[in-house]
Amino acid sequence: MTAPAEWLDVESLDLDAQGVAHRADGKVVFIEGALPGERVQVQIARRKNQWEQGQMTALARESSLRVKPACPHFGLHAGACGGCKMQHLHPAAQVAVKQRALEDQLWHLGKVRPEQVLRPIEGPAWGYRWRARLSVRHVTKKGVVLVGFHERKSRYVADMRECHVLPPQMSALLLPLRELIGAMAQRDRLPQIEVALGEGVTALVLRHLEPLIEADLARLRAFAAQHGVQWWLQPKGPDTVHLLDADGPPLHYRLAEFGLTMPFKPTDFTQVNPHINQVLVRTALDRLAVQPAERVIDWFCGLGNFTLPLATRAREVLGVEGSEALVARSRENAAHNGLASRTRFEARNLFEIGPDDVAGYGAADKWLVDPPREGAFALAKALGDLHAAPRADWQPPARIVYVSCNPATLARDAGLLVHVAGYRCTHAGVVNMFPHTAHVESMAVFDRA
Repeated sequence: MTAPAEWLDVESLDLDAQGVAHRADGKVVFIEGALPGERVQVQIARRKNQWEQGQMTALARESSLRVKPACPHFGLHAGACGGCKMQHLHPAAQVAVKQRALEDQLWHLGKVRPEQVLRPIEGPAWGYRWRARLSVRHVTKKGVVLVGFHERKSRYVADMRECHVLPPQMSALLLPLRELIGAMAQRDRLPQIEVALGEGVTALVLRHLEPLIEADLARLRAFAAQHGVQWWLQPKGPDTVHLLDADGPPLHYRLAEFGLTMPFKPTDFTQVNPHINQVLVRTALDRLAVQPAERVIDWFCGLGNFTLPLATRAREVLGVEGSEALVARSRENAAHNGLASRTRFEARNLFEIGPDDVAGYGAADKWLVDPPREGAFALAKALGDLHAAPRADWQPPARIVYVSCNPATLARDAGLLVHVAGYRCTHAGVVNMFPHTAHVESMAVFDRA
């Protein structure tokens, strides 16, 4: 433990929402629960040669940006929910911290500075989480079932009775779900409930390690009728997910501005925050500035979240994704929205793509890149190789809009695009997809130099 008389001045916040301070000898100290501008005492939990990490134990000077958390399960205490990390910081300040983190990552990892910082994309701070994976645990010794997120830095499930980042109707189901699972004969073999909300539908996916008995199926049906939810069952992997009763209403979300309806399964990847997704899609398309005669490639296209809106503006859109199953679903969604003639989809491992493969897809006027956390390193490197050895029959895209869920991999790829592939980073900014968490979503625009 630090000496009682020693106080530390917190200078900034890191990507894990920890306060960052320096001791008198220059050693960095990461402090859970502390905010920039505060003066705190710390109980050290980990010591390394270059840094220490601990928890705030006393506060002498409070930040003006500190707020009272809305959720009683948030905090540093034992058993606190680990779903959120920033409820003690004003939402506007959270966005500023994320913007600073994005700019720092772009510069320190990629040596890239955007010519213009985009205005952050923001939305509701509460009730935004339309997708969640809730853990389930029957605690035999206490005779209770817990349903919720994990405790902070723990494999145990938090004793959650409400959740303010879930929609109110879903938060209200936490206690009824505990009661339901507790009454089921196979409560010890039900590890997880996945939540997926669509337009007018709340879907719950129950992971079960053994076949459910008829009495438990009857309990699920009664719960669905009482609470207006739709049960899906998952006996094994994601491919085994199916409706408990096949006549349930379809699960979908809308991109109203483009007149699109997007059917999906509850285990499909869709954006957690539908309010932000609407603005994100519109902003990405506006930044891409697609013209009616242009051809666009949407790399990592998923279910067509960007592909189909692009097809309402472009001559042709090619969507490329790593999974044959996802490509098939994208084609279905294109046909469902009357866009099959303006779209084409291909399955390809985009983590192993090379310059010949990229050139083989043909020249495109614009690219939309929306990779997972691993980023798009192979794609950026292929562009760099093609820049070094130009081809007469292929031209690089004039503009790339890169949507990222990991600022570190975005920075790495931005460094390749700017320093190797012949692009300028003209714009970059954050997308606050996950308020109250340290997750940084962002968008960057690259133009040919």
